[in-house]
Amino acid sequence: MMPDLGKYAGEVLSAYGISLALIAVLLIVTLRAGRRARAALKHIEREGSPDA
Repeated sequence: MMPDLGKYAGEVLSAYGISLALIAVLLIVTLRAGRRARAALKHIEREGSPDA
């Protein structure tokens, strides 16, 4: 059930929407960075470090 937000309903709902969108973006960026790091680690483990 939707609470009565009064005359600030638009501002409150847009703040919630923006917050959820930012959390989603951060989640996607974090998952992509993790995937990239795991791939780099696997590559280093397979091929060996270029410094070694």
